[in-house]
Amino acid sequence: MIRIVTVEREYGCGGGEIARRLAERLGWKLWDQQLTEEIARLANCPKAVVEEREERTDPLYYRLFKSFLRGSYEGNLNAHKLKLVDSESILRITERVVRRAASAGGCVIVGRGSQHFLQSQQDTLRVFLYAPREDKVRRVMSGGKTEREAQELVDTVDRDRVNFIQKYFHVEWPSRSIYQIMINTSIGDETVVQMILNFM
Repeated sequence: MIRIVTVEREYGCGGGEIARRLAERLGWKLWDQQLTEEIARLANCPKAVVEEREERTDPLYYRLFKSFLRGSYEGNLNAHKLKLVDSESILRITERVVRRAASAGGCVIVGRGSQHFLQSQQDTLRVFLYAPREDKVRRVMSGGKTEREAQELVDTVDRDRVNFIQKYFHVEWPSRSIYQIMINTSIGDETVVQMILNFM
């Protein structure tokens, strides 16, 4: 019996909205923005800091800064005082929150590597949503972005996700063998929700 649905998505394909509708139809808890808020609470940092780091690898300058701190005498003396919020610490907290949500069941979890954390759980349906680039750009523009901004976001956010998944889970993104169902969202949000419900 399916108790958890993970929804991984290409940026701009409507994954967040589809996950929201699915959770609503099932009467389940949605872990999307609430997941980010819980990670921020546990990391004791602003939500904006988590949003900037989740599903991404740390930039080169930040990795060099961390290496310097860990390798320097002053850094070692003060390491316990520094609460660095980096991609690795966010990932560890994310795994804890995802596993706790999954143990309670009755939830839809959006992205953040949840499909990998829960890939061996038999009660989890792992969904991947995608769409043609022009559909994604159009959807992002409907949220108030210019065409140029939308194109840049569609191209860069997914590139960040590719790097994140490769670095921390050592697989290609999307790794087709992880998902039970992959759906092109250009067929319409409500149709996608109904397909997932039918599949369940």
